[in-house]
Amino acid sequence: MDNVEDIDLLSINTIRCLAIDAIEAAKSGHPGAPMGLAPVGYALWTRFLRHNPANPDWPGRDRFVLSAGHASMLIYSLLHLSGYDLPLEEIKRFRQLGSATPGHPEFGLTPGVEVTTGPLGQGIAMGVGMALARELISARFNRPGYDLTDYYVYVIAGDGDLMEGVSSEACSLAGHLGLGRLICLYDDNKITIEGSTELSFTEDVRARFKAYGWNVISVEDANDIDLVADAVAEARAHESAPSLIAVRSRIACGSPNLEGSEASHGAPLGPEEACLTKENLGWPSGEDFHVPAEVLEHMRGAVELGRLLEEEWDEQFEAYKAEHPELASEWLRVMDKRLPDGWEDALPGFETGKSMATRAVSGKVLEALAPVMPELIGGSADLGPSNLTFIKGYDSVRPGDFSGRNIHFGVREHAMGAVMNGMARHGGLIPYGGTFLVFSDYMRPALRLAALMRQHVIYIFTHDSLGVGEDGPTHQPVEQLAALRSIPGLTVIRPADAAETVEAWKVALESTGPVALALSRQGLPVLDRTVLAPAEGLARGAYVLVDEPNPSLALIATGSEVSLALEARKALAAEKVSARVVSMPSWELFDEQDKRYRAEVLPAGLKSLAVEAGVSQGWHKYIGDSGGVISIERFGVSAPGGTALASVGFNVENVVARAKELLD
Repeated sequence: MDNVEDIDLLSINTIRCLAIDAIEAAKSGHPGAPMGLAPVGYALWTRFLRHNPANPDWPGRDRFVLSAGHASMLIYSLLHLSGYDLPLEEIKRFRQLGSATPGHPEFGLTPGVEVTTGPLGQGIAMGVGMALARELISARFNRPGYDLTDYYVYVIAGDGDLMEGVSSEACSLAGHLGLGRLICLYDDNKITIEGSTELSFTEDVRARFKAYGWNVISVEDANDIDLVADAVAEARAHESAPSLIAVRSRIACGSPNLEGSEASHGAPLGPEEACLTKENLGWPSGEDFHVPAEVLEHMRGAVELGRLLEEEWDEQFEAYKAEHPELASEWLRVMDKRLPDGWEDALPGFETGKSMATRAVSGKVLEALAPVMPELIGGSADLGPSNLTFIKGYDSVRPGDFSGRNIHFGVREHAMGAVMNGMARHGGLIPYGGTFLVFSDYMRPALRLAALMRQHVIYIFTHDSLGVGEDGPTHQPVEQLAALRSIPGLTVIRPADAAETVEAWKVALESTGPVALALSRQGLPVLDRTVLAPAEGLARGAYVLVDEPNPSLALIATGSEVSLALEARKALAAEKVSARVVSMPSWELFDEQDKRYRAEVLPAGLKSLAVEAGVSQGWHKYIGDSGGVISIERFGVSAPGGTALASVGFNVENVVARAKELLD
């Protein structure tokens, strides 16, 4: 290696050999990338990264995202050697049950891992979200003489990351906004699982990123850490645009027979090749997990340096607090994820008897909360006028001006979901994003990661049924509610009217995880709560909206079908059939209730008919073998909303007929 001191080379080879040994012990993993990237990770972590191993969540730290999450042994080695709470025993337990070193990095499990990565492209897109959040937080809190956000977001990404469409969407947005504190080190090793990138990926990546508006730098040899460091320094100085550093590396660098081969991508080197590689690197081949004392002493200098950096930041914050006490108090509040005192008082009320689409109610809630909850920020995938996510009276976020409250994500649902995850993980913000419910499919990988990481993200999914109308089956969601409900940890809420929509927002804001709101395009009656149960019942997932002393059956409905169930109840009463109506806006919230409450709402002996404009999948859990479902088991139709719904059985006559049939 050129321009490498002995301690540098020793440290780099320690990273390589820890990766080899951990993967050999696990008999699975991806050794090639960490071996090739070891010099890049080492140069970044020892020469630039501001972090404190004793306090991984220090707010003044740089953010590091390993988007190429299959190279997890790279970050685990760096964390261990730098002094994080990741002992060598955990490296030895790589990929084993209960270890802190899972196959792909997981936030909340391993100290120092910022986000959960592995699904390619998601990491770099979350990095964009972190860089955007940094600009938003900077605009709100930084003042002359006080730069509380003097940090960078570093990402290591591979060919797979840059092939995935989500990265293209996110990087396009980053270039447009000029997120200059975002630096991506691209592992340009020319290899994917199937072989050379010549098989499928011959585009000019550098030209593509230049077209996005990125600053592009090339490093021809990953092993030359001085060249890598010079490129990072150049990127840091270029703050008007994000930077892509394309680093030419060799997969499985150091392996005599597998260097440069796809065979080293996703499988252990094998005992014989591992031994040969160690000999080639001048490493003791008979000693696994060997960490030279001088390497540990050298790299654990990060502990003392991190303590000093955090101490320096704390001193700055104390001076900031003295000069700007209200801002400092707000900083602490949002970083601690505490909602402002009395925020509920700003929630609007709505007049009974009117008809309002729940998407319109949601827009009113956003407008009411904006002045009292400045951390609530988001936008739409170019559907603001339809999702009603644009907050009137506030500017848009623009290149060079991040003081606004409205983010234009563009027609980029994939990126929007991932960017919101990065924003939430950064801290200090509650991000929301809107699109049509049918397009939640485009966001599914990011939704899944939000749930996996327990990130506080709010999704505004409007146009939630065939009530969309004339746009037809391509835009009418049928299976999407069931798909969202299948994601563990995601709370899905489909409110029935204005009052329930307000309560849904209350639940969403008080949640500690992701929440999806499914909202109507069409107007729904604002229900008269003087004769019906209060909407606060939404917080329990399902509640008895109206009842009879001895009901013959329960009509269970969600969203726009609740008012239909109420009409059907009246028609049934005229035929001497008594019915209880249960509003069930959230399965997840209902499942969290104790058994006694659930039995009160849906007694085992009471026949139930569920009414929801979606597929029936999942409903049998609540209606039992004796119940029924009015659902849609086909795609929609091109017709006005009311006509479309009625044509597939969502009308009073059909509900009454099905109820009587059930009782018979």
